[in-house]
Amino acid sequence: MTTPPPAPALAGLKVLDLSRVLAGPYCAQMLADHGADVIKVEPPADDETRGWGPPFVAPDTSAYYQNLNRAKKNIVVDLSVPEGRDILDTLLRDTDVLVENFKAGTLAKWGYPDEELRRRFPALIHCRVTGFGTDGPLGGQPGYDAVLQAYGGLMSVNGEPDGPPLRVGVPVVDQVTGILAFSGILLALHERHRSGLGQLVDCTLLDTAISLLHPHSASWLANGTVPRRTGSAHPTIAPYDAFTAADGPVFIAVGNDRLFGALTDVLGVPGLATTRASAPTRTAYATRGSCVPRWSRPSRTSPVPNSRHGSPPAASRPPRCTTWPRR
Repeated sequence: MTTPPPAPALAGLKVLDLSRVLAGPYCAQMLADHGADVIKVEPPADDETRGWGPPFVAPDTSAYYQNLNRAKKNIVVDLSVPEGRDILDTLLRDTDVLVENFKAGTLAKWGYPDEELRRRFPALIHCRVTGFGTDGPLGGQPGYDAVLQAYGGLMSVNGEPDGPPLRVGVPVVDQVTGILAFSGILLALHERHRSGLGQLVDCTLLDTAISLLHPHSASWLANGTVPRRTGSAHPTIAPYDAFTAADGPVFIAVGNDRLFGALTDVLGVPGLATTRASAPTRTAYATRGSCVPRWSRPSRTSPVPNSRHGSPPAASRPPRCTTWPRR
């Protein structure tokens, strides 16, 4: 007799997804992926990401939308009219988790301020996603991922040293906000098992953008170092960068002396590892400027060292560099 597979971790959890675009839908999608029963409520005008294509997986549904809303039930409700709010009332009576990313104050305008939701639905976990929060100088302002990448500082550290600030190529602020919202909901569910009460999980895109500034933020708080763009290179570790070899680009990521020794063995220059062994690793940043150019020039005529090619020929090996940091 075959044993049935265990139920998903969130089986039986009922989620009402009033959100649109990315952060909220991504959070609700992860809840659905782990077994929650998710109902997505869209306005009559639809979630605008249905039209964010091509490609389209249906005449009116983009791949972008589908990837964030799969496995959800779907209904259309106009919450701006009393009849729509009556439907919302009915849905909330049987809901464990509410996910929404309306502009701050929208639910209150419709008769659902935070205190009213707590009074009427004390066990409800309310997850709110906003751009800049509900108070403070920018409280209530709308926000998109790219706006927060720019305002929060992520663009200022992304790009080549001599180039302009660049947006990260994926909507990282929205996506990480969705993950943090998911984590907050799980914590609130844990608390509800203990107290029987719901929680407000309050997430802002600005908080996420600032949290993603590590290690630049840590350096600035420690000694006032102003972050700078370093392209593909790490701001404090070397070698940790993209290099050009004869048969294509290769990224070398060396985070400790053991890996550096392995790298020099592959490159056929084990002497570099011994020079590294007596200087503090923290000096990598200061010495990288003089060593990396000498490192990268020979690699342009050498194949990527891997199981197909082995070590580069002796004539094309990087010269000895006596200033590599070492312990």
